[in-house]
Amino acid sequence: MHRFYAPDIERTLTLPDEEARHCVRVLRLTEGDSIEVTDGKGNRFLCEITIANAKNCMVNILEKKQEPTHWGCLLALAVAPTKNLDRMEWMTEKVTEMGIDEITPMLCDNSERRVLKTERLKKIAVSAMKQSLKCQLPVVNELTAFEKIIATKFSGQKFIAYCDPALPRSERREMAKEYVAGSNAMILIGPEGDFSPLEVQQALNAGFIPVSLGQSRLRTETAAVMACAMWHTLTLNQTKV
Repeated sequence: MHRFYAPDIERTLTLPDEEARHCVRVLRLTEGDSIEVTDGKGNRFLCEITIANAKNCMVNILEKKQEPTHWGCLLALAVAPTKNLDRMEWMTEKVTEMGIDEITPMLCDNSERRVLKTERLKKIAVSAMKQSLKCQLPVVNELTAFEKIIATKFSGQKFIAYCDPALPRSERREMAKEYVAGSNAMILIGPEGDFSPLEVQQALNAGFIPVSLGQSRLRTETAAVMACAMWHTLTLNQTKV
């Protein structure tokens, strides 16, 4: 069954313009057809189309179900945007497919991209949420300064991942061993030039745990996906135990 995103579906009983066009013009669904709608807040609705024309698509809600996230706790990624924006878009798609609560583009000392419009990332997150049959849309924040992110209150474990040999390596630990399964987690992933020594020290002072994601040197977007996948694996293993 086709799934659509409508954040205000209970109030408006109407699909947003872009979703309505896809429903009526592309898929050629019409009155009487059944569709699924999610509000991106953990709810799934079984709906029947009541009006389908070139101007709008209205529905009648037949059933509402809450769909809790399968990961059960909160994962927040703060990632320095890549110079090549396609890589940031790919990362957003993949971590949304796996499951994530919050994505924050992060402005760092060594960031090569210092301006970022997030409209495209938000659309990609919506598409990935629907494609992966989730009902929880991750929050995609605006570009935020590193200092502001580490100063934000967070209830859970906080990690900073880096690989530059010039940064303190003796203090780094393996994230797979440090993460307490079932805990909320915030993970910082730096830019292509990695975090600056000052940023690492500031993060440590703010209670972040310095971690490694393995023996390989990873691209920024790959490190973000790796961190998300590792977190899900550890959480899943704890659930099975």
